[in-house]
Amino acid sequence: MDLSAGDVTGILFQYPDTEGSIEDHSELVRRAHEAGTLVCCATDLMALAILKPPGEFGVDIALGTSQRLGVPPGYGGPHAGFFACQAHLVRNMPGRMIGVTRDAEGKVAYRLALQTREQHIKRDKATSNICTAQALLANMSAMYAVYHGPAGIEKISKKIHNATLLLAKGLRDEGHEILNPLFYDTLKIKPKVSHQEIRERAIQKEINLRYYDDGCVGLSMDETVEAHDIDDLLWVFESSKTADDVAALVETEHIEGSLMDTEFRRTSTYLQHPVFSAHQSETQIVRYMKSLENKDVSLVHSMIPLGSCTMKLNSTTEMQPCSFPHFTELHPFCPQEQAQGYKELFEELEHDLCEITGYDKISFQPNSGAQGEYAGLRAIMSYLKAKGEGHRNVCLIPTSAHGTNPASAQMAGMKVQAVQVLKDGSVDLNQLKSKFDKHKDDLACLMITYPSTNGVFEESIAEVCADVHAHGGQVYLDGANMNAQVGLCRPGDYGSDVSHLNLHKTFCIPHGGGGPGMGPIGVKEHLAPFLPSHPVVDPMAGVKYAQSFGVVSAAPYGSALILPISWAYIKMMGYMGLRKATQVAILNANYMKKRLENDYKILFTGPTGMVAHEFIVDCREFKKSAGIEVVDIAKRLQDYGFHAPTMSWPVTGSLMIEPTESEDKDELDRFCDALLYIREELRDIEQGRIPAAESALKHSPHTQAAVLNDQWSRPYPRRQAAFPAPFVQPGNKMWPTVARIDDIYGDRNLVCTCPPMEAYDSPFEGDEPARAAG
Repeated sequence: MDLSAGDVTGILFQYPDTEGSIEDHSELVRRAHEAGTLVCCATDLMALAILKPPGEFGVDIALGTSQRLGVPPGYGGPHAGFFACQAHLVRNMPGRMIGVTRDAEGKVAYRLALQTREQHIKRDKATSNICTAQALLANMSAMYAVYHGPAGIEKISKKIHNATLLLAKGLRDEGHEILNPLFYDTLKIKPKVSHQEIRERAIQKEINLRYYDDGCVGLSMDETVEAHDIDDLLWVFESSKTADDVAALVETEHIEGSLMDTEFRRTSTYLQHPVFSAHQSETQIVRYMKSLENKDVSLVHSMIPLGSCTMKLNSTTEMQPCSFPHFTELHPFCPQEQAQGYKELFEELEHDLCEITGYDKISFQPNSGAQGEYAGLRAIMSYLKAKGEGHRNVCLIPTSAHGTNPASAQMAGMKVQAVQVLKDGSVDLNQLKSKFDKHKDDLACLMITYPSTNGVFEESIAEVCADVHAHGGQVYLDGANMNAQVGLCRPGDYGSDVSHLNLHKTFCIPHGGGGPGMGPIGVKEHLAPFLPSHPVVDPMAGVKYAQSFGVVSAAPYGSALILPISWAYIKMMGYMGLRKATQVAILNANYMKKRLENDYKILFTGPTGMVAHEFIVDCREFKKSAGIEVVDIAKRLQDYGFHAPTMSWPVTGSLMIEPTESEDKDELDRFCDALLYIREELRDIEQGRIPAAESALKHSPHTQAAVLNDQWSRPYPRRQAAFPAPFVQPGNKMWPTVARIDDIYGDRNLVCTCPPMEAYDSPFEGDEPARAAG
């Protein structure tokens, strides 16, 4: 590679590569750095247990999937990707990461650090449009590492490599040529017999292999491989030997060709935190996972009223299929005749979603709402280009839109123009019309959310869509608020051309602490040819004149394994059930708004004084009247057993509340009562009965350690701290495990590696530090 011009931004290579070979890239990395070029390496976590890691030969960024650590293939996902970088690049990382900080009691605490709200702050200047991470899958892989520990993972990795070496020797002995000089678990084989002969024998053994156009055959091994699997593979390649026969010819500890005998062998340690050596029995790991679960507020405990996130019930029946082996064990590139069940599920789910939305075609490839935004906008750009209007690149976005909207538009190559909203929360139609006139020659699309992000139905939505089309643009309707539309109205009917659908919101896939998510896009017929494609398994097959812009996910159908959840939800609810769910969601929001409006200012309501499925409580006045910030109210809600609503978005200093249809009246009343009790605490401050700095609001949340401490000098009683309402009782109390965290300290002292477990003090001052086993 010629890097002398200094114009190469970055280099990406695979290690090991797609054919299984391990190459020495250290010289390339050195020359790249001399030219000011960053180097990225896509790699395999399981291989790195025994293979020299990329960071040790200077790579700047390592990335890949953690599926290898205990997560099933799932016909393509969900799996958690990983993205690691050198220390000097940490503050430029896109997305979200866990950082270390301290709480009000001086204890170590973890928090989402840096770009947690980057898109909403930087908007089209953001470095990513990430909204959904595969958090649940990251936890699965993390627990795999915790349970096996460094010794266990190294043992598994060596088993995989040795099995591959054994197979390679057996194939060589039979006269086949192995084209990889050095490999870990993947072989490219130049067989002495034809593809046809190998394929016929492989089918008999129910084995799928990779067949190259040049006559070669590829295969990969994993930790599930046993001796009988190697026997079958040897038979497929017409060998008369078994694995035992080949093993009997091996005299040394490392089979010939082992990377353990080369400079590529890993010599550095990993997983050195005590947590990776303390839970190697099933009882220990289950107790550890339960201890972590007990720290989380979830729908098991109370409603989670996150506005715009639609945290609704995820029923057991819907989620059971995600554990069925016929869904979990499929490889995303297996022959399509082996995935007929998935094919039928995709077709039925697509049909149902088209019926619900009024669109004509669905792509399941996007793995999140933001990825769906990007895919939808790319489809629009490709459509305009095909029409000879590739110069159209302006995207109009209301200022109330999700932060991922402008970030996605910028990533798709569009120029973002903001449109203001009026005091009632609706889009400023006069300014919008002036923007249409100004950009009539270069307007690509309008990105708009309906109901609006401010929690009201835009009554002019059909008129707005018609105006966009009249000026040559397309309408991208953000699907985040579909929970207020299903069964009542359809985006495709009132003028939208494309939407993403947050299946992890409206259609019941659990959020899982941030993911897995699915953001399929629905489009009108004219955009269908421009949906995402795939180079291996084409999901666009059958679409006339397909002119896809390319790929947005490594798997053709995204996180296919979680689609049965939405399929089951729709089938069990039926048309009447889906419609009623929407009606109840809107009813619940308006009931809560009515209960709270005399004590809190509700920011936006429609012409009739009603809201959609969510509403915004303005808390800014309390900063003036009581010195209390919205974050104090959010933290205090933890003492009442609730997760806070969405805070300071889309309006700074506000709480955005969405109850969904999943909560009954008792739970709605309990949450409203909590806010009303907090309002009384605010009045105590406003009327001088207690200083703000000494109030329960400022000291919240209250940990068990703080409440049980021998010293209590606060001007409010311990009961008010821990049991502030009649419905909060010792039997149902959800104790926060850390006190108020120091966000500023965390941002200034970002630490990406875990501290030693000795850093965790006992809850009581003067006690010995907690033991590592905990």
